[in-house]
Amino acid sequence: MIVSLEGVLVECSPLRAVVESHGIGYEVCIPLTTAEKLPAVGQRVKLHTLAVYREDSQQLFGFATREDRDFFQLLVEKVSGIGPKTALNLLSRLSADTLKSAIAQANVELLSKCPGIGKKTAERLVIELRDKVLPSATGGLSPEALAKGEMKEGSAFTDAVGALIALGYKAPDADKAARRAQSVLGAKATSEALVKKALAQA
Repeated sequence: MIVSLEGVLVECSPLRAVVESHGIGYEVCIPLTTAEKLPAVGQRVKLHTLAVYREDSQQLFGFATREDRDFFQLLVEKVSGIGPKTALNLLSRLSADTLKSAIAQANVELLSKCPGIGKKTAERLVIELRDKVLPSATGGLSPEALAKGEMKEGSAFTDAVGALIALGYKAPDADKAARRAQSVLGAKATSEALVKKALAQA
């Protein structure tokens, strides 16, 4: 199993990258959220990868972080009706953090706005993955605690996305704006700082 790939980025498009390593060029399918983080062509890059084998195809999927790769694997392997293409579309439209938060909070409306995801598929996402994403999306709270309304404040990033949506942004636009702000301010930026920066960049 190929779990990571490091080499020189020789080609890049929004959903595809080619990485050359030891004289071999590897075509890698990537989500937009990873494409945004890639260096310039000609620079070295490392991707966390998952190989997906089908009867008629073999594809390598790559992600900027191990967490994104593991979440993609969860989507593909644990949710009926979601294949690699749909999972890649999900992670292209919304970041893994936003998706996990939506699943943890059973936000079917937000999930169903993603391409290829109808209401029934969104409900399956919640049913089949909620217990698996709760620890990372809710600060370790149990389902019982959530049922009692003890949801902790989420990460600064997901809070910023929620605030931008409340200000009238569409979910994918809010997520993208928050990612852009975080790329400038860093991972430790507060939700308030992220929102201000996102609005300033609009």
